[in-house]
Amino acid sequence: MIRGFDARRAARNGSGARARTDRVSYAANPLLVVKLPAWRSRLLLLLLFGGFLALAVRAVYLQAGAGTNFLQRQGEVRYARTLDVPGTRGKVFDRNGVVLAASVPARSVWAIPDDVDATPEQLAQLARLLQVPLGELKRKLADDDRKFTFLRRQVDLDVAKRIQSLKLAGIHQSPESKRHYPEAAAVAHVTGFTNVEDRGQEGVELAWESVLAARTGSRRVIKDRLGNVVEEDWLLAPADGNDVWLSIDSRIQFITFSALKSALQMHKAKAGAAVVLDVVTGEILALASLPSFDPNSRGQWLKEAVRNRVVTDTFEPGSTMKPFSIAAAIEAGKVSPQQTIQTAPGKLTVGGRTIGDAHPHGLLTVAEVVAKSSNVGTAKIALDLPAETLWDLYTKVGFGQAPRVAVGAVAGRLRPAGAWRPIEQATIAYGYGVSVSLLQLARAYTVFARDGDIVPLSLLRLDAAPPSIPVLKPETAAAMRNMLEMAVSDGGTAPRARIDGYRVAGKTGTARKLRNGRYVSEYVASFAGFAPASKPRLVIAVMVDEPDAGQFYGGQVAAPAFAEIAARSLRTLQVPPDAAPTVLAGGRTETREGAL
Repeated sequence: MIRGFDARRAARNGSGARARTDRVSYAANPLLVVKLPAWRSRLLLLLLFGGFLALAVRAVYLQAGAGTNFLQRQGEVRYARTLDVPGTRGKVFDRNGVVLAASVPARSVWAIPDDVDATPEQLAQLARLLQVPLGELKRKLADDDRKFTFLRRQVDLDVAKRIQSLKLAGIHQSPESKRHYPEAAAVAHVTGFTNVEDRGQEGVELAWESVLAARTGSRRVIKDRLGNVVEEDWLLAPADGNDVWLSIDSRIQFITFSALKSALQMHKAKAGAAVVLDVVTGEILALASLPSFDPNSRGQWLKEAVRNRVVTDTFEPGSTMKPFSIAAAIEAGKVSPQQTIQTAPGKLTVGGRTIGDAHPHGLLTVAEVVAKSSNVGTAKIALDLPAETLWDLYTKVGFGQAPRVAVGAVAGRLRPAGAWRPIEQATIAYGYGVSVSLLQLARAYTVFARDGDIVPLSLLRLDAAPPSIPVLKPETAAAMRNMLEMAVSDGGTAPRARIDGYRVAGKTGTARKLRNGRYVSEYVASFAGFAPASKPRLVIAVMVDEPDAGQFYGGQVAAPAFAEIAARSLRTLQVPPDAAPTVLAGGRTETREGAL
């Protein structure tokens, strides 16, 4: 059996060997033979080699040649950022350290319009939180040309948190700061305000921009793919702005603002202004202007409310100018306080023009000319002087020159003496044909409150009184103080300026307004004075524009406001009284400021 099996296997092997021997080679098939020229293979090899060579050259160029900076920048865009780091704007303080202006954290809300996905209800809620009209919000978000748009700047933090809780796609927030003014409208014309870029626009914020402004720093950070900062390097450190300490006393500022506001409401006046000066140093303790505005509520201001009437508005001072004309005559030796002047019949014709008194007075002493505010008496005294003598004193006390207080003060109008005609010399002497600001008027009155010298004004707190400039002889200033004290007596024009416990000196002013070259029946009522008269500490000037409640004289409208400001301010500063209280029948003590 085994032998038969081997025989069969041998037979199969033999037939397989013959099959392999007879196999045909397919490569030799003429149909499969391709006859290619040799140059084509060489060309292909050359092209491949050229491609690799071009890639190598390009790689060398990009990594070591002119393209290095470009690639480096493109790479850095994807992992590196340069971030602005703002500094904090300086604070504004009053003289006692009360904050008048400071920066607080806020948020800017912005959007990428293409990414915003919100329902109509969510958009309406967002508009309410941002306090913008829904239509305006939709227009911003529907602008296809914008890749970025601010929805609102300087949003309060509590509002920003409520917006964030909506979780709206495409709505983003960035940190920033906003200016806050704790005293609001009461001190708005002093501090001014900043814009959304935190740059000063008015008042102290503008005048001392270079001091208050912060320097924005920058730092370079490297982030991973998740946005986490893994490395940082400061390029420029931020620097906070410097603080500014003002001469303003916020207590007296509030007193002045409140008294002025009450006067305007009582007399239905168009506008008003008041200023309080420190006699010794020339510091401005209060500066109020109405109508006012709240610098914390942007976009709700009237144009006329932003104007600081104390420094920018000029008016004809009227009778408040008379003391300077009389002082010039006394200084020149032309008159003395007890010399008499005939003012009857209450009219005086100069160069074909007639001037007159509101009430005829007859024979008056020079002191009574001031106390009773006689136009005729003042004109007669002034016409007996060279025009240059009057002009010289007016300019020495600051008329026709802008006070250097860095808050946009104007110069007013005082024509050169050589251009005065006699009638102009007469009218300028009692306050017509010349214009001043209230700040100029208040500073000029310090020459009487002091011993005939004058100091520069300052809106910054001073550590010591500045050097003074002599203007009048001390005895002339003393004589004028006595006359101005007579003006607030019962026989003068301003008994309502008196305050209990203090002697007061000052002068009323009532001037018609000039419109289109003609004087109309609209008035500016004013009062300028100082207290205590025995040793003056404060000079106060008040102006009320167009009172319209039946009274328009300075003694009726401005003098009571002066009395309220002076009484409360002197007590706030704890200035000792220099006069005994007025005792009425029954032992009661009269409080004049309440009666006014």
